[in-house]
Amino acid sequence: MRWHKRLLVAGVAGVLALTASACAGGQVRGAGGTPQPQASSGSPADQTGGQANDSTFVYAPNSDVVTDWDPATSYSNEIVALANIYEGLTRYNSQTKQAEPRLATEWTSSGDGKEWTFKLRQGVKFHTGDPMDAEAAKKAIERTIEKKGGAAYIWDPVDEIEAVDASTLKFTLKYAAPLDLVTSSGYAAWIYDVDAVDADGGTTAGTGPYTIDSWRKGEENELTLKAFEDYWGGWKPEQYRKVTFRVTPEITTAWQLLQKGEVNFVRRLNPQLFAQAGTTRGVQSAQTQSFQNLLVLFNTADGPTKDVRVRQALQLAIDYDGLAAALEGSGVKASGLVPQGLLGHVDGMEPKQDLARAQQLLADAGYGPDLEELELSLTYAIGDEDQKLLVTLLSSTLKQLNVTLRAKPMNWGAQWDLGKKRGQDVFVMYWYPDYPDAYSWFLNVFKSADKPQFNLSYLKNAEIDTAIDKLPELTATDRTAAEQEYRKLQQKIIQEEAAVAVPYVQRYQRALSADVQGYQDNPAYPSVVFFYELTRAS
Repeated sequence: MRWHKRLLVAGVAGVLALTASACAGGQVRGAGGTPQPQASSGSPADQTGGQANDSTFVYAPNSDVVTDWDPATSYSNEIVALANIYEGLTRYNSQTKQAEPRLATEWTSSGDGKEWTFKLRQGVKFHTGDPMDAEAAKKAIERTIEKKGGAAYIWDPVDEIEAVDASTLKFTLKYAAPLDLVTSSGYAAWIYDVDAVDADGGTTAGTGPYTIDSWRKGEENELTLKAFEDYWGGWKPEQYRKVTFRVTPEITTAWQLLQKGEVNFVRRLNPQLFAQAGTTRGVQSAQTQSFQNLLVLFNTADGPTKDVRVRQALQLAIDYDGLAAALEGSGVKASGLVPQGLLGHVDGMEPKQDLARAQQLLADAGYGPDLEELELSLTYAIGDEDQKLLVTLLSSTLKQLNVTLRAKPMNWGAQWDLGKKRGQDVFVMYWYPDYPDAYSWFLNVFKSADKPQFNLSYLKNAEIDTAIDKLPELTATDRTAAEQEYRKLQQKIIQEEAAVAVPYVQRYQRALSADVQGYQDNPAYPSVVFFYELTRAS
């Protein structure tokens, strides 16, 4: 959420990557210019047949919302807004664990999984007023592929796209892949009006229920959305027609604003405030298991952590059980890289603290009590209390081993920039998949990269790369073989290479105004509120 992606990474959940999300070659660009309000036809009375809800839904993120406006390359915090401005062919339903119709109403695939045909919804308009048809959808996907930014890798299986007729889109693949899941991705799967996207992606050219009303980069009320009157789904009087993102870095401040009725949604509370939310008048709480885990990435290329013994010692120094207990339900102990609920999850890989073994490994590397002091630099997301807790516990433990951890909380943009320059020994961030498939962790975070984007352990291993490349086709054709490959990869990356420690998987703990109805968390779209599906109780 990655917040970051990868914010999610940054401070909240979530980076984002999705993005983190989720994010080979993930690109987070600064957006130029301020999007202008879009012209719309019709009036609220015309669309609803009654008095429209004039309330504004206020979402309180803890970090800046928009890092990149372009729907082709967006790969960070802005998922929370863009998921309401743009739509894909499908959307993942976390309850049924299947893709469901969005801009496509139905789809079929060939027996070998290499040919997919989607039937498109009729009567859909872009915010520009132009019709959304197969040719427009084809152009959008091809532009995203050509841009090669963000999560464009999700389209790697595609060999050819054909607009068979105005309502039929056909994909021919180079190898079998679960294209219905790919088209439900929270990044790089948006269908948009190619002719209306400027160089900085500043124009809203989607088909979604909302369009941009104002954007004031760096201000507290950073972004406001308004209803797109010609939305294909229509509007009802009780729906929210305006949405504001009010950036509130401190959790306690966000909680106070919620109690006062000044905000409607706080996406992350600490355990104490979450418990309080359950008994507070005018507030409702929501808790959901996520697909988002915390990664502690060790620099495998430079500095003292280039020594695998040091990396293994750091893994063993983390108090996984103590951290899980201290999180008080906001995180659950991880088992491997892949969270439960996704193909590739492995039981029995829960990490354990072993200080005696950690001290021996450090001694073998020349560090420890009565030996040379080891100094390590670590960066993590400012404002994220869970990451801060991890760092506090680990710093205290490492002191016993004559290891000094110089930890620095940073805004995601600055942390990420430093990471891409190999500027730290340990990089802490969240990760979640771009679409509900484990492939994202391996391709984005652990495949070799000459210019690292999210491979912030800087791991380079040809054998691992070859195995990663096989995953999509195995997933589509032989799930048993895919499970085995995922297990072997996790053993190699975590145990043999010691490139990462995975302390916990987040459990989302949200708070909303009591009069908000219809909210449902979807872990495939971390921290996204689908505002169109909400109503305000009368």
